[in-house]
Amino acid sequence: MFDRLKAWGLAATLLTAAMPAAAQDITWQIPTSVPEGSPYFVNFVERFADNVDVLTQGRVKIEPFGAGILVPALQVYEGVSNGVIQAGHSTPSYLVNQDPINAVFAGFPGGMGPEAYITWIYEDGGKEALYDLRAKEGFKSLIVGIGSSEIMAHSNVPVRTAEDLKGLKYRTSGPWAEVMSEYFGAVPTVVPPGEIYTLLQRKGVDLIEWGPPSGNLPEGFHEAAKYIIVPGVHQPTFLWEVVLKQETWDAVDDDLKPLIEKAADLTTMQALLNFYSEDVKALATYQNGKNEIITLDPEFVTELSAAGKDWITKKAASEKEAGKPEMSALLADYMTFLDRWSAESSYLIRNQN
Repeated sequence: MFDRLKAWGLAATLLTAAMPAAAQDITWQIPTSVPEGSPYFVNFVERFADNVDVLTQGRVKIEPFGAGILVPALQVYEGVSNGVIQAGHSTPSYLVNQDPINAVFAGFPGGMGPEAYITWIYEDGGKEALYDLRAKEGFKSLIVGIGSSEIMAHSNVPVRTAEDLKGLKYRTSGPWAEVMSEYFGAVPTVVPPGEIYTLLQRKGVDLIEWGPPSGNLPEGFHEAAKYIIVPGVHQPTFLWEVVLKQETWDAVDDDLKPLIEKAADLTTMQALLNFYSEDVKALATYQNGKNEIITLDPEFVTELSAAGKDWITKKAASEKEAGKPEMSALLADYMTFLDRWSAESSYLIRNQN
């Protein structure tokens, strides 16, 4: 019996020695730019954490944090760059003032809707262009979230024409803020997401834009202001990303990296489908409520879109003249795909009345 136990022990020792050492677990605390519990938080960051856990079999843990807990809501990229946090989740929309090339990824009036955009991102070079841009900044980027079209505004005043926008205080950010100021005489202001409701309710601004119908519904904006203005010409779609310092990513075991990347891809696809599903339900709620829904005339939508295209084209040209041709080249690629999509996508059935 003793000899048999010795043999078993020797076999177990040899088997253990032959097995590769278990990789050390990784835990990343990831703050985002939105409050905990918001649709963006749940649909993007919590979903990403769940997918990473499943695909890595628990070897990588993501701990999501809402805005303002680890870093201020609008300083996520800065926090990662400065080493205050290992990773963060935010949107290129908040980087447009620092570098306007981010406007191409942020979503802009006159740009692609979600159907075309997600195709460009994943199949025609958009993701690689974003990742190359972030690599030059010392970041590893993972796209974690592409959204449906937004509501143009929850407003205390009706807006139906360009003239109506003049002088209005408008909570917004990114390319739309620039277009509103330069082309339509509105007064844009940027505040963290958690402060938007109070600002609108107290009439600190005339109107606000934030997210798609299902993203806005739980925020209660429809209770704070009478008018809901559609369609979301100002931001036909939008993108969020997780960024890490490159050295943080380099330290990850090579077998885990593709699993984390696949978790990001899966999260983005699932999240967009969830937005589509929940947006339809949210719009039905708005339709049956007390708000007045203003659908802009197609001519006004075209005017807003044209202003957005003019703004981003001039911005890219200005960057090129300043010796920074990257935005112009990226925008040319984006517009080439958009033109091809617009010309050749009429075969698609889109179920509109």
